[in-house]
Amino acid sequence: MDSLKLSDIKTIANIGAGTMGHATALQFAMYGYHVYLLDTTQKALNHGLDLIKHDLQTFLGANIVQADEETDILARIIPTTDYQKAISKADFVIESIVEDLTVKQLVWQKVEQFASDETVFATNTSGLSPTAIQSKLHHPERLVVAHFWNPAQLMPLVEVVPGNLTNEATITLTTALMNHVGKHAIALKRESLGFVGNRIQLAVLREAFKIVKDGIADPAAVDDIIKYSLGRRWSLVGPIASADLGGLDVFKNISSYLYADLASEQETDPLLEKMVDEGRLGLKSGEGFFDWQGDKGKEIVAQRDQKLLDMVKSDKKLI
Repeated sequence: MDSLKLSDIKTIANIGAGTMGHATALQFAMYGYHVYLLDTTQKALNHGLDLIKHDLQTFLGANIVQADEETDILARIIPTTDYQKAISKADFVIESIVEDLTVKQLVWQKVEQFASDETVFATNTSGLSPTAIQSKLHHPERLVVAHFWNPAQLMPLVEVVPGNLTNEATITLTTALMNHVGKHAIALKRESLGFVGNRIQLAVLREAFKIVKDGIADPAAVDDIIKYSLGRRWSLVGPIASADLGGLDVFKNISSYLYADLASEQETDPLLEKMVDEGRLGLKSGEGFFDWQGDKGKEIVAQRDQKLLDMVKSDKKLI
């Protein structure tokens, strides 16, 4: 596939019509690609199309998509349960299904039966090893991770993560395609557990949970401290550049005494284990660190998504 260029990609096979899959299908269709939306049942496809139409209405309301584009965007999305039909016509295949290594391996083996030799494969996993997924393929060099962040229709980042056998052409082309459809794609040098974003997220959460467990501050206070300091700063200047700006000597001095006192759990977090054992799972159970009874969760999600939508509009103005 070394000869395949971005301009050669015309048709996308999008495996999975759920939470992530419907959003990636819409993203490609919005940017002019014909998309085969592939799932195992008509019920799943119908649900995915409903989600797509809902997101499209949101984009229309925000003037991200114009009214005269709606019909064409929807027409470019072709729902099907026929793997051979979808894969045989695709130049690029992206998969967003259950986070189960064996299932993903089986799906990609099936895809390889129908794909042309030039077709590029991308798995939208949030942490599974691309090396393990590609290990069952005859041509593992053309598979790479394209990790979208949820909600995928609103979050710009896509982590492009190679497996041990992924070739450079696959990485370059996938990164270029993700950027071409309005995302901010970052190619990693190599794979790691959790990639980069989730490693940083879990490192922050580990320390946040320790602060709560040790009685230093309650959950609301911890969240506010992040929102009104690091959250705002890091959305403009990342943590490493911020350290440069603050002075590496300052951070060296802080690390000399603070590192030893930070959370260092190596197993399942004890506070999380206690919460889960008590059935306090967060929004899905109505209670976690916060009370999520009634419409509070929906209101917070709506506020979050509106802010993200405003950022999407801003990003489009910069392109």
